[in-house]
Parts: sequence; structure tokens; C-alpha cells
Amino acid sequence: MIRDWVLRFNAHGPEGLINRKAPGNRPKLNQEQRQALARLVESGPIPAIHGVVRWRRKDLARWLFEEFRVEVDETTVGRALRAMGYRKLSARPRHYAQNELEVDAFKKTSPPHWRRSRPACPPAPR
Repeated sequence: MIRDWVLRFNAHGPEGLINRKAPGNRPKLNQEQRQALARLVESGPIPAIHGVVRWRRKDLARWLFEEFRVEVDETTVGRALRAMGYRKLSARPRHYAQNELEVDAFKKTSPPHWRRSRPACPPAPR
């Protein structure tokens, strides 16, 4: 431990003794791979080619392995997408037998004009 301090002091002077943030592991995806992943997500899947109708993290991890021979976990793909500004969005589910043309007939409409409600209790006599 003291040896490390001496080496850091000799290499960098007094500033070398200040604790710094550890560099950590290098990222599994480089910048080129991240850009390719972003282009793929932006363009969306082609069902005939990719075999899926929407991207899942599992599908993107498989694509990264097939394209770049980089094996990453689904959570790593999710973290990379989140760091690039993507968020998980899912469409609101619809009933399979819903008819778009008849939906408007069942919508509630607002009253034509707003009226002030009457007071909840009448004023007390004086």
C-alpha cells in the first residue's frame, strides 16, 4: 500500500496521492457497434428478414452476436439502449374483435356547455 503511494507520488507528484475514480471495465460494445445498434432500432425489424415484429432485448443481443460476434447479456443491451436515450415503450393492448369504425359510437361526449353546479347544501336561514 505504501509502495503504491510512493510510485504514484514519484510518477505524478502530490496530485498522484489523490484518490480517483476507478476506471472500471472497458465497455463490451464499442462506438461502431452502438451506432449500428441504434440504426437497427430506428429502422425497426423486418418480419420476413429478422423473424420478429418488434425488437426485444433478447433479439438485439442475438443480432449483435450474429453481426459482430460480441456476446452480451440482455441487461447489457438494455443499459446500452437506455444510455443512448431509448426507452421501453409498448402499445396499449386492444381487443382482437374491436371494430375501429364503431368505437366513436360508444365514446362519451361532454355536455355542450359547462354549468355551475348548485351548492351542496342550501344556505342556513337567518
